[in-house]
Amino acid sequence: MSASPSLDFDDFVTALPQAVAALRTLSQSAGQGLDQGLVELIKVRASQLNGCAYCLQLHVNWARKAGVAAHKLDQLAVWHEAAGFTAAERAALAWSEAVTESRAEQTAEAREALRDHFSDGQVLRLTLAVAAINAWNRIAGPLRFTPPPAE
Repeated sequence: MSASPSLDFDDFVTALPQAVAALRTLSQSAGQGLDQGLVELIKVRASQLNGCAYCLQLHVNWARKAGVAAHKLDQLAVWHEAAGFTAAERAALAWSEAVTESRAEQTAEAREALRDHFSDGQVLRLTLAVAAINAWNRIAGPLRFTPPPAE
């Protein structure tokens, strides 16, 4: 059985422009009031967990543009063991993983860790950012969108 062909993101935009606009609005509103580099880190981590090549490459590119250090992107898959991540980044990454993987037993602990670094409004925005990237992952991954080139 051969793999199904990849689609381009443009195919999705053409077929469902209102859905794309809604997802973009969701994604953009989630990131307001948060450090853009942090937002990109949690999106890259969720995309790693979900196996979405398109979103992974897109958000690695955007993380670089946002000034995320190369060592953080290089070590993101093993952030639990890696040095160089701040306590706030670790809390946000734990939250991203707990929400992405729907690990109810770890969500309460991860949410409590957020309180030391983020306001209630920022926690809501982080949650929305994780939900948004998970929605994109669940579209782009199964449809096998062609990843953008590395920048």
